[in-house]
Amino acid sequence: METVMQTATAKRVRSVRPVGTRAVLAELNSLQDVLALQDMLYKSPLPGQVDVLAAAETVMVVGESAAATRAIGARLLELELAPLIASDSGLVVIDTVYDGDDLADVAELTGLSVDGVIAAHTGQIWTVAFAGFAPGFGYMVGENEALTVPRRSSPRTAVPAGSVALGGQYSAVYPRRSPGGWQLIGRTGARMWDLDRSQPALVRPGDRVQYRAVREVVTAKAPSSGDAPAREPEKEHHVESGLRILNPGAQSLIQDLGRRGYGPLGVSAAGALDRASLRRANRLVGNASSAAAIESVSGGLTVEAVGDQVIAVTGAPTTLTIESPSWFDSGDGADDDVQPGAKRTAPMAAPFALLDGEVLTLGAPESGFRNYVAIRGGVDVPEVLGSRSADTMSGIGPAPVVARQVLAVGGATASTAVGSPELQPEFPGDGVTVLDVVPGPRADWFDQEALDSLCNQEWLVTPQSNRVGMRLDGTPLKRTRQGELPSEGTMAGALQIPPAGLPVLFLADHPITGGYPVIGVVRDEHLDLAAQVPIGGKIRFRLVPDSPEFITPFTKTPEK
Repeated sequence: METVMQTATAKRVRSVRPVGTRAVLAELNSLQDVLALQDMLYKSPLPGQVDVLAAAETVMVVGESAAATRAIGARLLELELAPLIASDSGLVVIDTVYDGDDLADVAELTGLSVDGVIAAHTGQIWTVAFAGFAPGFGYMVGENEALTVPRRSSPRTAVPAGSVALGGQYSAVYPRRSPGGWQLIGRTGARMWDLDRSQPALVRPGDRVQYRAVREVVTAKAPSSGDAPAREPEKEHHVESGLRILNPGAQSLIQDLGRRGYGPLGVSAAGALDRASLRRANRLVGNASSAAAIESVSGGLTVEAVGDQVIAVTGAPTTLTIESPSWFDSGDGADDDVQPGAKRTAPMAAPFALLDGEVLTLGAPESGFRNYVAIRGGVDVPEVLGSRSADTMSGIGPAPVVARQVLAVGGATASTAVGSPELQPEFPGDGVTVLDVVPGPRADWFDQEALDSLCNQEWLVTPQSNRVGMRLDGTPLKRTRQGELPSEGTMAGALQIPPAGLPVLFLADHPITGGYPVIGVVRDEHLDLAAQVPIGGKIRFRLVPDSPEFITPFTKTPEK
C-alpha cells in the first residue's frame, strides 16, 4: 500500500512517505528536528527541490519531477540533522493589547491569573516553526508549555484581523479576517502580511518573536490586500489594446501557471487548473506558455476587442460566436463580406482575429467545465509574488473580472507567428471520469475495505466544489485509526478524508497544510482532467500503485 523506510537514530529523519509522485513527507521525532531539517533545506536545497513545507511533526518537500522527488526522498533518509542554532540577528516585537474574548478562559485552562497569562505570553521568546492556514499566519512555538491550551470546541465564523491567539502549543496572529478556532487573548496593529513590503510576511519560519503588552493598538499603515479580499478590479479606463469584459459569466479569473516556492509563507501555487489547456491557448497565439489568460467556467463569458486582437480559446468544447459591431466597416474593402451586426463562429483550439469592436461570446460547454481565452501578448495585470494568477482562497492576485473592466494586452509573446490549429483531448461528459490515484501518506489510517470503497464507487461532484477543492458525495469512508492528525503539508491532488468520511480533492488554491488524513493522491498528470469535471459530474478513482512513474526507493530496513 505504501512504503516507509525507518532510520535508526533520533537525529535523522524517522521515515519518509510518498505524497503522490511529486512530493515526499519526512516524519521527525520532535518539533526541534522539524526546525533543524527545515533550516538545512533552506540553506542547502537538494537537487530538484521546489518547495519545503514544515509542520508540527513533518516536513514536506516538493520536487520538480517524479525522478527528482524519488532522489530527494532517498537523500532525506541519509541526512544527519545538524543542531539548530538560534540566531541573534534580529527579534520581531509585536505590540499587543491583551483584551481578547478568551483571555479569562485561557487563565482558567492554564491555572494562571489573567495577569499571569499576559506575563507568560510576553515573558518568553517565540520561534516561528512553520506557516499555514493563510499568508502571514505563522505557527509560533514558545520556550515552555505553560500556555498550551486546546482549541475552542466551536470555531468562530469570523476572527478579526490582528487577533493574537493560542491553539495547542502555538501562538499566532490572524493576518486577515477569517474563520478560526483558536483562543483569542489580545489584538495587535502589526501588519502580518503586506504585499507592499519587499518581504510581505512580517514573520517567516525560523524568525524569533516577542510579544510586548501595550495599552492601545497603533497601526502604522492602512490595511493592505493581506487584510482584505483581492483588490477591486479597475473598470472602464483608457486602454489602447486589449479586451473589454461585457459579461464575466459565472466566474472568470486571470490565471497563468501559478507561483512556486512561497509555501513557507502560507501561499499556495494557484494558477490554471487545466494547465494543458492554458499552455495550448498560449501556444496558438504565439505567447510564452506562462502568459496570463482568462479562465472561465460554464460559458457565458463575453468580451469586446479594443483594437485588433489575435485570440485562441481552448478547454471545454463550446460554440464561439463573434458579432460585428453595428458601425463595423473595414475601410479597405478587404472584409466587405462582413456586414455590420453580422454573426459568425470561430473554431476552438485555433487562432483567429477579433477585430476592433467585435464581440466574442462563449456558449455553454458541450462537455467539460473550464475554458481558457488567450490573447496574443497575454493579459497585462500586475504580478504578485511573481505571478498574475488569482488565488481565490488567500485573495492574492487580481480579483475576478467584472463587467466593463478592460484588460490590457501585454508583451508576453514568444514567437513572431501564431500556431496551427490543434486537436484537443476528450473532455468529461455525461459519463464517469476515471482519475488515477496513488496511495496517500496516510493510507494506513484506512483498511482495505475503505480503499476498495474509494475505488469501486462513483463519486458525485457537489455544488460546494471550487478552485480550493472538489467536494465529493457518495458512501462515506471509515477510518481505522482514531484521534487527530497534526497538520502537515499537502498539495494539489491530495484526497483528504474529514471525519464525515466524504473525500475532498484539493485543487490549485488549496491550503498548504491540512489536518485530515490523505488516503490517496491523484497523479499530477490527471489534475487537468479533474479540473474539467463539472458540478454534478461523476468521478471514479483507479488505484495505480505500480505506475512506472511511482517507483519509490523507500524500503524497510532492519532496526538496529
